[in-house]
Amino acid sequence: MGSNGWFVEVRNLKMYFPVSAGILRRRKMAEVKAVDDVSFVIKQGETLGLVGESGCGKTTIGRCILRVYRPTSGQIFFQGEDISLLPEERIRPLRREMQLIFQDPFSSLNPRQSAGSIIGEPLKVHGGLGRQEVQGRVAELFQMVGLDPSMASRFPHEFSGGQRQRIGIARALATNPKFIICDEPVSALDVSIQAQITNLLEELKSRLGLTYLFISHDLSVVRHISDEVAVMYLGRIVEITSWEDLYQHPLHPYTQALLSAVPIPDPFVEEKRRPVLLEGDVPSPVNPPAGCAFHPRCARATDECREAIPPLRDVGQGHKVACVKV
Repeated sequence: MGSNGWFVEVRNLKMYFPVSAGILRRRKMAEVKAVDDVSFVIKQGETLGLVGESGCGKTTIGRCILRVYRPTSGQIFFQGEDISLLPEERIRPLRREMQLIFQDPFSSLNPRQSAGSIIGEPLKVHGGLGRQEVQGRVAELFQMVGLDPSMASRFPHEFSGGQRQRIGIARALATNPKFIICDEPVSALDVSIQAQITNLLEELKSRLGLTYLFISHDLSVVRHISDEVAVMYLGRIVEITSWEDLYQHPLHPYTQALLSAVPIPDPFVEEKRRPVLLEGDVPSPVNPPAGCAFHPRCARATDECREAIPPLRDVGQGHKVACVKV
């Protein structure tokens, strides 16, 4: 467990990417503040939904936790161990326990490998199994994700989008991980298939005791799978609470705008509803506005919002929000 009993804990995480200039790109001109002082926890066996517009830093957080990126600063605890500064040789064994499901089920699969070879590859990389054992485990994983093991010799182009994502899920499960980062796993799929994949992920979570970080830009998808939801805007978390509380009592103006855009399957309610329209564009993470990053687009912004960055504070029952007006 984490330092306070959490399974995954992220503290004050920052990930800045340098913007370089010059012939050899050695002169640092500025920094892209992709993730700027983010903190959250994930309990064992639960799912944290991480929501926000494209470019707000969601995927970067996932890659920092997996240590694809070495964070600029901050701490990442995984089962009690601070992994943020561990050398690569210490990170490698941990990767058996932390896996990633990619967004695009086509580009994330090698077109020259058969489905069975793709799913079996992590077993070969992490070693310890003979050829027969690998084949048996691959067949077991095929069945686990709802595919026929006889399809193992087929190549990715012979599968539908939903089937390809099932192969990606099976590959992530190959090493018996405890924690899986789902990086927009259904956004490239048809709506009817999205529900099937979301249901599969929920079923696997309860059957195998998995813990998820579920990254998405779609609040309606996150609602069905998450225990808690964190809303991101321009590299920072602006609101975090249980999904029921978020949908019933959204406090941050940005969360309210996102929720107002989610369709409701009741034509009478939908007709009376008025979406909150945001003016302007998302500011650049290279040059974010002073104070609250959302203030240029917020109808409730005051001088106070323009001066200081509001802290993420608990307003009761674990509901945290970064807004001085709440």
